[in-house]
Amino acid sequence: MGSGNDTSPTRDLRAVLADLAPVPPVPGRIGVTDLTSDSRAVRPGAAFVALPGRRTHGINHALQATQAGAAAVLWEPAPGVVAPTLPRHVALIEVPQLTCRLGTIADRFFDEPSRVVPVAGVTGTNGKSTTAWLIAAALEKLERPAAYAGTLGVGRLDALAPAAYTTPDCITVHRQLAELRDAGARSFAMEVSSHALDQRRVDGVRFDTAVFTNLTRDHLDYHGTLAAYGEAKSRLFTWPALKHAVVNADDPFGRQLLNRIACNVLVTTYSRSSAVPFRQLSPLTRHLFATQVTARPEGLEIQVDGTWGAATLYSRFVGDFNAENLLAVLAVLLGWDVPLADAVAALGECQAPPGRMETFRVPGAPLVVVDYAHTPDALEKALQAVRAHSAGRLICVFGCGGERDPGKRPLMGAVAERLADLVIVTDDNPRGENGDVIVADILSGMKRLEGVSIERDRAAAIERALRDAGAGDVVLIAGKGHEDYQLLATERRVFSDRELVATVLQGRGPGAQGGADA
Repeated sequence: MGSGNDTSPTRDLRAVLADLAPVPPVPGRIGVTDLTSDSRAVRPGAAFVALPGRRTHGINHALQATQAGAAAVLWEPAPGVVAPTLPRHVALIEVPQLTCRLGTIADRFFDEPSRVVPVAGVTGTNGKSTTAWLIAAALEKLERPAAYAGTLGVGRLDALAPAAYTTPDCITVHRQLAELRDAGARSFAMEVSSHALDQRRVDGVRFDTAVFTNLTRDHLDYHGTLAAYGEAKSRLFTWPALKHAVVNADDPFGRQLLNRIACNVLVTTYSRSSAVPFRQLSPLTRHLFATQVTARPEGLEIQVDGTWGAATLYSRFVGDFNAENLLAVLAVLLGWDVPLADAVAALGECQAPPGRMETFRVPGAPLVVVDYAHTPDALEKALQAVRAHSAGRLICVFGCGGERDPGKRPLMGAVAERLADLVIVTDDNPRGENGDVIVADILSGMKRLEGVSIERDRAAAIERALRDAGAGDVVLIAGKGHEDYQLLATERRVFSDRELVATVLQGRGPGAQGGADA
């Protein structure tokens, strides 16, 4: 996605800041061509946004921004911070509570893109990528141009640009929405991480629909407690002007969340059971149920019932838990007035996102599934899911990321030992942490080490698993999913589980089929 340039339309900063901050008495318009909080990204004519940071205040980079051509500097006053003297042609504008107002400023600057393009925000520990991706994919099948933003990239699904973060900074979010609107997108599905909600990265976005998938242990290195983690996610469901909330009623936190949603918001609960204890939550509550889920070699067959009637959904996805993701997407589509039959048909044509329970099949070789599962709950669900699609042995290759929540490592080790027949513990993204320590943490959760081996080299671990697996076995390679890199100390090394699997399997058959059979 773009980041502003010399040919961008000029905005009048006075109009953008109307009722938010007093503008210095500079004659005429204050025309700016872009908005950025990164002084390194400033281009001639841009407005530089200087915010307080953990280590320093952005105003300390204001001179650097003006040297790059900034036409204006917006800054948030802070105790002990003094703004430098800038060239006379640069407007220096003090904006109280700029951090809190930046979403509104960015929304105005980019012509309020989420006012005309309905946005579905998806939050939860697991399932965000699959659910958001599927919303966009199903809409495209229905010939409704849609875009996606999240871990897998940003843009139309056939032309995704890489994404550095699940949810980028606030200005970038609004810029992306505007660019995708201008490129023809008429709906937008966005992953919304807990970090993004806590750090106000999606402020100013007019979410039409909010989706909650589940809450399990993750990111406690950042949030501290599961309660704080859940509190961050709950903010999406009290969003101003929210129209539709889609909530997993099988999740305990999801049931708590229902009590926080405003009474004028349409609520759709989805569940694997019809015995939901709050069927009459409000007149605006609707329900979707998966009354039966059958795992077949070719995917899932789901019997759907609820407020909109009954239907059978045939999906190419593997993984029993994907029934929940499919129900969530179905609820969003129905909320956007897609007829049930059309929505079910569109979902039946959708393939799995890259690295999300993505299957690779070659005649005479084991079924291989590559998944992003990197939490205890996600790993447990992935292992249970692939077991249902094979009668042979289940082999699991996984590791844990370095410098991230060490408490989940023994939990994941216990899950793998309990559910897999053979386990190969390997590196994930060790970053700057000692990989042997990470492995030891994982092994500490296992009661016995029979059937467990260690191979720190991830490529060698995957190759061993595929070499040792028979035609009737299934191999789950968990943790990295779509990622095409590995973080080792300070090195970012090119590496892809998906590409390696396809290459190795080509030697066992006429060609690996990845994704299309997922």
